[in-house]
Amino acid sequence: MKKVSMEKRYLRIGWIFIVVAAALIVVFNFYPMIQAFLLSFQEGKGNNLTFAGLNNYKKLFSDKLFRRCLFNTLIYVVFQIPIMLVLALAYAHILNDKTIRFKGLFRTCLFLPCCISLVSSSMIFRSLFATGGVVNQTLQSLGLINEPIGWLTEAWPARFVIILAITWRWTGYNMIFYIAGMQNIDYEIYEAANIDGASGTRQFFSITIPLLKPIILLTSIMSTNGTLQLFDESKNITNGQPGDATRTISHLIYATSFEKVPSFGYAATMSFAIFFMVAVLSLIQMGVGGRRSD
Repeated sequence: MKKVSMEKRYLRIGWIFIVVAAALIVVFNFYPMIQAFLLSFQEGKGNNLTFAGLNNYKKLFSDKLFRRCLFNTLIYVVFQIPIMLVLALAYAHILNDKTIRFKGLFRTCLFLPCCISLVSSSMIFRSLFATGGVVNQTLQSLGLINEPIGWLTEAWPARFVIILAITWRWTGYNMIFYIAGMQNIDYEIYEAANIDGASGTRQFFSITIPLLKPIILLTSIMSTNGTLQLFDESKNITNGQPGDATRTISHLIYATSFEKVPSFGYAATMSFAIFFMVAVLSLIQMGVGGRRSD
C-alpha cells in the first residue's frame, strides 16, 4: 500500500508540473494567437476597429507593397537557405574528421556568430558594406573596382548583403546539428565502405547524406520558418531600402503596426499569411523528405 501511495503521489506531482506548463503555454501562446486571428477580421486605425469579415484577406491579393515584400522574402528563402545548409553540411563533414587538429576551436568560431545580438550583427554588416566601408575600400585597393559599389543603395546588392548576413549568422548553428548527427553514425559502416574501396566522396553521398536526411529535413524546416519571419536584418541593415527592395513581410507588419498610423487588423492578417506559408512549406518539405526516406 505504501508503494502504491508513493506512486500516486509522484503521479500527482507530475500532473502539477504538466498543468502549470500547459497553462503558461495556453496563456502566452495560444490565447494571443486566437486574439490575433479574431483581430484579423477587423479593420480601422488605432483602437477604432470594426468587424470587416474577409476584407483584410481580400486586400492582401491587391496590395502591391505586400506582394513586393512577399517577393523579397521568397528571394531570401530560395537563395539563402540552400547556400547556408550546404555550407553547414560541408563544414560539419570537414570538422567531423578525426585527423583534423583544433576542431573545437574551429567549431566554436563558426558557431559564435549566432550568439551575437541580432542588432549588433546587423550593424556590423551595415558598417562593412557602407559606401565608404571596409569592403569597398578593400576592393578598390585590390584594383577590383574603380568606384564604390552601392551595396546598400541598390536593390540586388542590398539583398546580397542581407543574404550574406543571415548565412554568416546561422550556418554554424545548423552545422552543430549535422555534426551531432554524423557522430551518431556507426563508424563500422565507413570501415566496411573502405574495405569495399569506396572513396571519401562516395561515402559522403551514399552513407552520410542518406543517414542525415531526418536532420537535414529538420534544419530545412527551421530555416524556412526563420527566414519567412526575417525582420532584424531588413530593419537594421537597410531599413527596407532602396524603395522597399529589401523589406520583408515581418518588417511590413512592424511598419503597419507601429511606424505608420496603426492598422492592427491588417497587420494581424499579414501575420497569418506568414503562418499559412510556413505551414504549407513545412508540409511540402516533410512530404518530399518522407518520400525520399522511403
